[in-house]
Amino acid sequence: MMPSRRKLVLTKAFEKSYKKFISGNNSLKAAIAKTLYMLQDDVYDPPLRTHKLSGRLASYLACSCGYDCRIIFVIEKDLSDPGAENIVLLDIGSHDDVY
Repeated sequence: MMPSRRKLVLTKAFEKSYKKFISGNNSLKAAIAKTLYMLQDDVYDPPLRTHKLSGRLASYLACSCGYDCRIIFVIEKDLSDPGAENIVLLDIGSHDDVY
């Protein structure tokens, strides 16, 4: 059985949070790029520490991209490609920013 194909989908809110969060920090930019690559390859790769959220964010997942960096996302079926999924990136920031 082939693993499902996953595509990253960036929301406007994620792009805005990303720009604000990295502003001038190139090492953070590299860590986030590596995390996004891993996320696309395997959402549950242990270093990502992917977990379901609770409370008002109960329908979302989060992963870690460094000491104080979290990415909030959901996984949706890709309606245009039956075997594929979209990882919809919703927010990024420090633990306190996103929760």
